This record gives sequence, C-alpha cells and structure tokens, in this order.
Amino acid sequence: MKLRRVVVTGLGAITPIGKTVPSFWESLINGVSGARLVTRFDASQHKTQFACEIKDYNPLDYFERKEASKYSMFEQYALIAAKEAIEDAAFQFENENLERFGVVWASGEGGVDTFEEDVKKHYTVDNGAVRY
Repeated sequence: MKLRRVVVTGLGAITPIGKTVPSFWESLINGVSGARLVTRFDASQHKTQFACEIKDYNPLDYFERKEASKYSMFEQYALIAAKEAIEDAAFQFENENLERFGVVWASGEGGVDTFEEDVKKHYTVDNGAVRY
C-alpha cells in the first residue's frame, strides 16, 4: 500500500463551547468550560446533574422544520459541522475527484438515542410485546 499525504482543508465544529470553529477556538484558548447543569431532561434523580450540552441549540436555525424532524440531534450536529468544513475549505464538488476525499469526524456519545430506538423496534412485535 502506498502512503499518501493527507491535507486538512476545512474544519467544522458544533460543541458545548462554540457552535463554529472560531467560537470553539476562542473558548478553548480562554479556558471556557462546556459543563453546565443538564437542561435536556430532569436530572434531579441522578447523582450527576451536569453535562456538556450544546447550549441554545435550535435545529430551526440550521434546518427547515420537515428536514430537522428526519434527523436525530446527533445527525444534525454532524451535518452542521460538515457544512461548515465544506464552506471553510471553499470546496467545489464539481471540480474534484471525489474518490480522493474523506471525512474524519468524532463524537463523544452521539447516536445513543437512535440506537435505543432501533433496539426497541427490533425487539418489539406488532402487539407491543417484547420478543427475545
């Protein structure tokens, strides 16, 4: 296998400390913490009541209502960051050999809600009973 050079051409981020690369970087170099009290659900019965949620996130700032409903929050975050990375790279799809491109992304725990729903669907029969 021939090793090839990798070039990072665009960055995108949606994080608890910034919803764009510039805001993320500014918070990072200033030591801003993303940890806050949980707001997405009632955490009062849990030992830990803080998390690193993306504050003030409104999917309608990024997607049409119908489009937003098709994606889990995890998928929305990925699409938002990808769009920023493409714009940051000034990427022109029609001028490139797309077989030479790739995407690297990371998530701390994204998609668990989607996985849980899929497991429920798989193990639940039509009458609502759980199958094993």
